[in-house]
Amino acid sequence: FDKWTDGQRRRILVDLLERCSLSQQKFCAKQLQARVPSEAVDFTTRLPRVLSLYIFSFLDPRSLCRCAQVSWHWKYLSELDQLWMLKCLRFGWLLNFCPTPFEQGVWKQHYIQMVSELRLTPPKAPHKDEFVVIDVRPVKSDVPERKVPVAGLGRSRGKQEPPPWRSPDRNPTDTVRYNYLDNQHPIEQARQA
Repeated sequence: FDKWTDGQRRRILVDLLERCSLSQQKFCAKQLQARVPSEAVDFTTRLPRVLSLYIFSFLDPRSLCRCAQVSWHWKYLSELDQLWMLKCLRFGWLLNFCPTPFEQGVWKQHYIQMVSELRLTPPKAPHKDEFVVIDVRPVKSDVPERKVPVAGLGRSRGKQEPPPWRSPDRNPTDTVRYNYLDNQHPIEQARQA
């Protein structure tokens, strides 16, 4: 067996497994699982549901919506009323009816409706007369200056930077600026805006 090629070994193993009974094949499967650990295991399938919900409870609403796009199981967990009810109650948003046990996602829809009614506006840039320019002097450095490419010339003809949601950047910087769905208190959020 040690002198055989990989292909010969595989053929012999397949022939042996075909001749084994179901209980023997289950035994082989258990032995293989013990020796070769599975890769990329979903923690929500291994942990109890309570712990998975506890982990999801630390996420802000935008991240919960992104988690719903991972898989069907994550979608089910991230849209449970147990998570969204806490986010609504934090802002004092109550339902005006009692949902039946068969209704799912009521609190998430209520959260989305209440956020859409907030009428938050993005921060406005001050008028040009409000800018105060202090005496600014350039800082000298030892690094030689690079030439800034002129728009429309060179390789970048017609190419634009992709929008933030299509960017390959693993740590996007645009998510905090206009993220009205984060877990902050509404008064602090209005002060920052």
